[in-house]
Amino acid sequence: MAKSVTTYEKPLPHISLADWYARQWKLQQNAAFRSAEAFELRNTGKIVCSETMVKTIWDTYMNNTRLADRVTELSRWRELFKSLLAKLIAEIKFLQDEKADTEQELDILNYPLQLTAECISMRDCRRGTELTYDEADTELKRELCAIENVKKSLTDRVQAAWEKLNRLEEVKFTIQLEVEDKDETIKIEKENLNLDRTCANISYKPNALRTPKGSISYEAWLEHCRYTKTFADNELSDVFSFRETMNVMRERARNDIKAQQDVTDFSLRKRIYQTQKARNELEWQKLKIQKEMEILQKEIVKLEGALLHKIDSIKCAETRLENRTYRPGFELCYDETELGLKDEVLHLRQTEKDLTKVLDNSKGAYNNLESLLLQVDRNLDDKQHSLATDVMCLDMRATLKTGDRTRLRNETDRNIVLTRMEKEIPLESRIN
Repeated sequence: MAKSVTTYEKPLPHISLADWYARQWKLQQNAAFRSAEAFELRNTGKIVCSETMVKTIWDTYMNNTRLADRVTELSRWRELFKSLLAKLIAEIKFLQDEKADTEQELDILNYPLQLTAECISMRDCRRGTELTYDEADTELKRELCAIENVKKSLTDRVQAAWEKLNRLEEVKFTIQLEVEDKDETIKIEKENLNLDRTCANISYKPNALRTPKGSISYEAWLEHCRYTKTFADNELSDVFSFRETMNVMRERARNDIKAQQDVTDFSLRKRIYQTQKARNELEWQKLKIQKEMEILQKEIVKLEGALLHKIDSIKCAETRLENRTYRPGFELCYDETELGLKDEVLHLRQTEKDLTKVLDNSKGAYNNLESLLLQVDRNLDDKQHSLATDVMCLDMRATLKTGDRTRLRNETDRNIVLTRMEKEIPLESRIN
């Protein structure tokens, strides 16, 4: 066969048509599988993206909600602790005022204490029989003991108040620390709440899933908050009761001292009245003694005159008898004149003895009256000194009375108050 065209073939083995169809089918199958796999991967990617997006959005939303709830919870606790802190600060201020008032009351007690002791010392200067353990002395000593006891009680209460203030300062520090910690935590939580994926200050953190050292469970945190609140409430309730007790104790002590002072003043006025009564009685007795001494002195003068008269009469009668012994002879006889003169002498001698005895008794009585008068004068002087001492004590104690207990200007005003006649008496008459 003649060749007009030259052809060339690659020096490679050629495949058959069946092999070509086989390879074409295989390639189609592979392409279909890869397409299906790609489709499946695309769908799976879309599903994963969608699901993870939804998950991420919901997780972010839930965590944002949790952060918001946490901020709300922390804010509630912070406001609660702030309220407790304000109450604590107010109670500390009130307790400090109560402590200052009690200390001032203690300072005020020094004056009545010194005054009472001075009154006791002053009344101890009484003289003679007036130096007695009377009711006024007993009440003054009782008042001194009452003031001492009140002073000791108030001193103990001031010490307890100081300790309570230290305790409240510790509680205040704890509450302040709680408020500061919660403020810082709320600030952190709000910053976290404002963070999102578009913020510039976000980055990967090393070991972000670690548990911080010293962290506690939520239940422990909640229990701590409740315990702190209960602790602060108990301290507030206790300090309120403590303040009320201090106030009641101070008022009761003031009333007890005022009552005892009134009792002491009454006993002093009563003693003054008794002393005045005894002094008036002694003055009356002194007048009676002086009058009796004047009468007795006159009687002594009369008795002395009568005694002199009797002595002269005795001398006269005895002289007569003696002269009659010189009668001469039988004229010296026991006649009636002799008997009468002898009877007269005997009678006069007995009268002289009686008058002498009466005169001696009268002089003794006069001397006794004079001694009694001196004793009465000394007793009167002692009573006058005791009266002046008690009046001085009462005047000194008048400075203890304040307010409605102050002494009125005169007895008229006192009677008006006692009889409650203020509204019945015109003002002009009272002014005049």
